[in-house]
Amino acid sequence: MRAVSKTAFGRGAVVVAAALVLAGCEGPLDYDLRGQIGGFSTTDAAQSATTSRPTPDGRGVITYPTYQVAVAQRGDTVSAVAARVGLPEAELARFNGLQPTDKLREGEVLALPRSVGAGAGNVDIASIATTAIDQAPDTSGVQTATLEPAQPAPVTSNAEPIRHKVKRGETAYTISRLYQVPVDALAEWNGLGPDFGVREGQYLLIPVKDQSAPRPPATAPSATAVTEPGQGSPTPTPPSATQPLPNEQVAPATPAPDVTAEAPTNTRSTALALPVTGKIVRPYAKGKNEGIDIAGSPGASVKAAEAGTVAAITADADQVPIIVVKHSNDLLTVYANVEGISVKKGDRVSRGQNIAKLRGGENAYVHFEVRKGFESVDPETYLQ
Repeated sequence: MRAVSKTAFGRGAVVVAAALVLAGCEGPLDYDLRGQIGGFSTTDAAQSATTSRPTPDGRGVITYPTYQVAVAQRGDTVSAVAARVGLPEAELARFNGLQPTDKLREGEVLALPRSVGAGAGNVDIASIATTAIDQAPDTSGVQTATLEPAQPAPVTSNAEPIRHKVKRGETAYTISRLYQVPVDALAEWNGLGPDFGVREGQYLLIPVKDQSAPRPPATAPSATAVTEPGQGSPTPTPPSATQPLPNEQVAPATPAPDVTAEAPTNTRSTALALPVTGKIVRPYAKGKNEGIDIAGSPGASVKAAEAGTVAAITADADQVPIIVVKHSNDLLTVYANVEGISVKKGDRVSRGQNIAKLRGGENAYVHFEVRKGFESVDPETYLQ
C-alpha cells in the first residue's frame, strides 16, 4: 500500500462555511449616500441592524460551528497570534495574505486555516457545516478537520457569519452594500481602521443581522362561537347505524412467500453506501481523523452515500474541492480530495449518483466524513 502524507489537508478546509450561509440578498443599501437623497426613512436602518461580535476566548479565538477566527490583541503581530493559538506562523500569515512580522490592529480578525480546538496544540481541519445550511435553503493518511473543539469547549456562537474574501477593487463600502449591513458594523466586527481600509485576500466577517421578534398575525382569528348545551348542531347518525354491512364472502389469503433469504444484512434506516469502490486505508479516529480515507483507482467515480441536497461546494487552501451533502435526520456527509465535480450547490442527488471523481497518482483517494449535526461520527457504523 502506498503511503500518503498525513498533512495532505493540513493547510485547508475552513472555507466551507462561507459557502453555506449566504442567502436571499435583496437590493443593496446605499451606505455611501449615492442615491435617495430626497427623503429619509428608518426602514433600511431597521432591516440592516446587526448584533455584536461574540466575545473571544482567552486566546482571542471565536469558534463558530464550521470555522474559527482569532482576534488580535494590542501590540500583536501575526507571529504572536500564531503562537497563542498554536499554528505555524507562516501558515497563518499565508492564509490571510500577510507576513509573519506584520503588526495588527487591536481587534483585527485573522481567519484560521484549520481548527485549533480548545487549546494550543490540538490542530485539526474543518470540512463541513450546519444551521447555516438550513438558512440557505478514501484514501490514505489524511488529517481532517473538526470544528467542535478537540476538548469539551462550547461553540462561541451558533449564529455563524459569512466570511468574505476581499477581491481586488473591493472596498468596505462595496462589501457592506453587497451584504446589506452598515459599514461601521463591518468595521467593528473586523477591527478595521478609521479609514475602513481593507486589503486584497483579507477575510472579513459579515455581521449577523439582528433577528427581530416575530410579528403578530395581521388579523386576529375570530373567537369561536360558544353555544349552550343541547343547542349545537345535531350529531349525525353514523353510516353503520343506518345500513347493515354486506355479507361478503372473503377468500382465504394466499400464504406469503418465504423471503427470509432476501432479508437485508443491514436493517438500519440510516445506512450509507460507500462513496468509492476501494479499501479503507485510514480509519476514523476522533480528534485526529474525523472521517475515513478510501483509496481507489485514479479517475474513479465518487458517489453520493445517500439521497440528499448539495449544501456546499468549496475548496481547501490548495484549491482541492470539497463537497458537503445534507441528508434527512440532521445528517451530513463530506467528500474531500476530489475533482471533476458534476453537481452544483442546491442540486438534489440520489443514493449512488456520481458527484465527482478521484484525483490521480498518490492522491487517488476520497476523505469521507459523516456528521450528525456538528458532531463527527465513525462512518463505518453507517456503511453497508
